[in-house]
Formats: sequence, structure tokens, C-alpha cells
Amino acid sequence: MKKTVMCLAAASAMALASALVAAPASAHEHGGSPPTAGPPDDITTGLVSPLSLEVDRQRVSYITQNFAGLLTRVARDGTTSVLASAEGEEISAVSSRDGYVYYAQIAMDHTSGSMVRIPEGGGTPEPFADLYAHEAAENPDGEIVYGFTGLTPECAAQFPPPEPMIPPAEYTGTVDIHPYASLALNNAIFVADAGANAITRVDYDGTVSTVAVLPAQPSVEVTAEFIAGSPLPECVIGSDFIPEAVPTDVEIGPDGWLYVTTLPGGPESGDFGGRASVYKVNQRSGEVQLVVSGLTGATGLAVASDGTIYVAELFGGPDGSGQISVIEKGASAPVALTAVPLPAAIEIRSNRLFVTWNALGPDGVPPAGTLSVIEVSR
Repeated sequence: MKKTVMCLAAASAMALASALVAAPASAHEHGGSPPTAGPPDDITTGLVSPLSLEVDRQRVSYITQNFAGLLTRVARDGTTSVLASAEGEEISAVSSRDGYVYYAQIAMDHTSGSMVRIPEGGGTPEPFADLYAHEAAENPDGEIVYGFTGLTPECAAQFPPPEPMIPPAEYTGTVDIHPYASLALNNAIFVADAGANAITRVDYDGTVSTVAVLPAQPSVEVTAEFIAGSPLPECVIGSDFIPEAVPTDVEIGPDGWLYVTTLPGGPESGDFGGRASVYKVNQRSGEVQLVVSGLTGATGLAVASDGTIYVAELFGGPDGSGQISVIEKGASAPVALTAVPLPAAIEIRSNRLFVTWNALGPDGVPPAGTLSVIEVSR
């Protein structure tokens, strides 16, 4: 995720405005009742920023406590243990396959980052793929233009020096990594990189390549509300802002395509509509297709065997406090499934959704991040 206005960076001080209620879906292919969700059954709590989740076939969960630099194993009975730690760095993007757990370890300033593997039962973490080196060499979105368009030179000259949350007036993709989620398949590991704005392929021998770059998002007209609280000059009001597409999760669908949630690199207030989206990516050709938009704070998704998609909307729901939405196969828009406070990561096993929630909290408040299971039925 590049340096964009009020960007939903993975940072504990996320501050975005109220959300838009998910729009009603169109007719779907199931023909029966839409899915319904039961009450959450908590497995464990006290987690710090649980932004990435993996659940294996034995329903053992692996959770990244990103800003604590911890990878936590959660047994079916809720017993927790630390599988890996990285003091002063971020651990993210967890997945597992064939007896190994894979995760990303990155510097807090995103100037280094690797994929790491460790045996499921514990052992010595082994970095095996340099994600930052690939981004520095390739910068996949380096030719895509983002930012404010139609500004006069006099207005552009009034911009403050670029900072992590304040971009230049107009810019192209810069060198930045933030692996947010990963998916370990037979052939490779696929990484949703919120810094590179791309889906990256990591072969098990450590080779790193780009599968697809997510397209810049539709432009938004800049209003006074858009720049409220920022040091941007008032002369930007009335211009257009082109946001980045920031990938936050990647899963495989029954059709063999990769499904990806994205955030818009900019304010996500209901004033501008729910602008987070789900895309599908052909892992061989790199073709990108929009599935639906109209989501708010889409930080994770799970794809069922019948093609139903469940999305964790960090700031979804009528009051912006969070919800899980469902996208039926063939639907053109999401519908709300159940309210969940600040949900971040979501996985599905059979008819059970595993969800991390209360993923963010104010400073000085004891960690309240929770892993719960929600049964889904029709």
C-alpha cells in the first residue's frame, strides 16, 4: 500500500469514517434460501491485531498478531502457543501446507521482507524468499498513475512534503511491500501484497514473480469531507482522486481462479460509497476481473466449495462497526450476513466460518482480538 490519503494501512491507528450498508444482491443461482449465520462461538481471545488467519484440515488455527510480531498456534480446544516471533518486526500473511506453516516477516518501515517457513509442530523459522528484492527490482505498479488529477501547478506546489499518509499531488507506484495474506497451493504460494498492489507468486524454491497488478480504482471527486483532517490544500476540492487497489486477501475458488479482496487507497466513508471490492485473478495468465464492489473495509474473504464468497468488512454495517457479508455465486452485489465487531480475517471449513474480530483497539486498552467460529446454514 503506497502513501495514500487516509489509506487503510495495517496500523493500529486506522481512522476512517462511517460505512455504507451493503447493497442488496441480485438474483443468484442457488434458487434457495440465502445463507444464515448462527451465534459466534469464541475459541480464544486476548490477541493483538489478528489480521491474518489459517485453519488447517484438523481445524488447528494459525494467527498472525501482526504488530506484536507473533505467530500463534491455536488448538481446537483453544489452547494457544507461540510458533514464531520477531521482536520489532511485523509477522503477517500466514498459510499452511504439507506439514509447514508459511508466513511473511517484514520490517515495520517495509524496507525488507521475506517469506518464512516453519514446521507445524515448531522448529527454527527458515526465510526462503526475498519479497522486498523482487519489489525493488520489478516495482509491478510502477507505471500506474495514482493521486489527484487536474490540479494546476500552483495547487500542486502547495502540497506538504510526502509522508506515509499524505501522497504527492500525482504519483506512480513506488517501491513498497506489505504482504497481507497468503495462500499455499500445490504449485506455489500466492501473496496478496498491500504494498506492491499486486498478487505475487512465491515458488517453494524461493523464486518470486508477479502474477497480476490490481488496477487503479475509479476516480473520486474530492470534497471538503474527503480531505477533512488532512494538511492538503483546499485547492484540491473539485479535482479527481485516483485511488490504489490494495489487496488484503487471496483464496482459491472452485473455478481455479484466485479471489482477492481489495481496499481503495483513500477514505472509505459512506459519503463516497463502499469502494472496497472482490476481484478474481487467473493465476496463469494474470487476467483480472471485477466480481463485486460496494464493500467497506474488505480485509479478508473465504470462498466455499459452491462458489459462495464470505467477506470480512472491517468497517461494514449500518454504523460502520463491522460485519460479514455474503456474495452468492452469480450475484452482482454483497448482502449482509451478520454483524461482527471489526472483523479482519476469515476462513471457511465445511459450514463453519472462522473469524478474527476486534482486530484493532485504541492504545492503552488490553488486547481484545478474538477468534470465533460461526456456523452457516441455509
